[in-house]
Amino acid sequence: MGAWQPLPDDLPSEVRHFVEQLRQLKDRTGLSLVALGARTAYSKSSWQRYLNATQPPPRQAVVALCRVAGIGKDEAERFGVRWELAVQAWPKPVTVPEKPEDAAPAVGGAETDGEEYEDDPTLPWWDAPPKTSGPPSRRLLMVAVGLAVLLVLAAVIGAVALG
Repeated sequence: MGAWQPLPDDLPSEVRHFVEQLRQLKDRTGLSLVALGARTAYSKSSWQRYLNATQPPPRQAVVALCRVAGIGKDEAERFGVRWELAVQAWPKPVTVPEKPEDAAPAVGGAETDGEEYEDDPTLPWWDAPPKTSGPPSRRLLMVAVGLAVLLVLAAVIGAVALG
């Protein structure tokens, strides 16, 4: 392992194990945190928080790290299971209760026991799943038919002009 700062002593074992495994995976890449950030679309400071156990990483960050490290499907699935266990055990931040009139609605995160955990669904373009749509749209069909008509018309005009 690299020169990592020690993890807090009171960290749950699931979180400690997950972060240690994540650190080993990061070290296997041979990348700096800046380079890792560039390859995964998660910033250097985000990776510092994830790898120092101050914040749980979004699932997609773990998926991106697995992709960059070139690990196989089975090992990546094990990382997914470790992530789920760690997120469930992750210590909740201590927050000062807000007055109800000052409370803002939760945005973009899942709530667990009144606490928010933001699982950022942002994916880099190379990891985005292909868009699946139903049958081709009517507009696309009309454009294709129009182009076919123009092609036939050009061929007829060309034949008449030469003939």
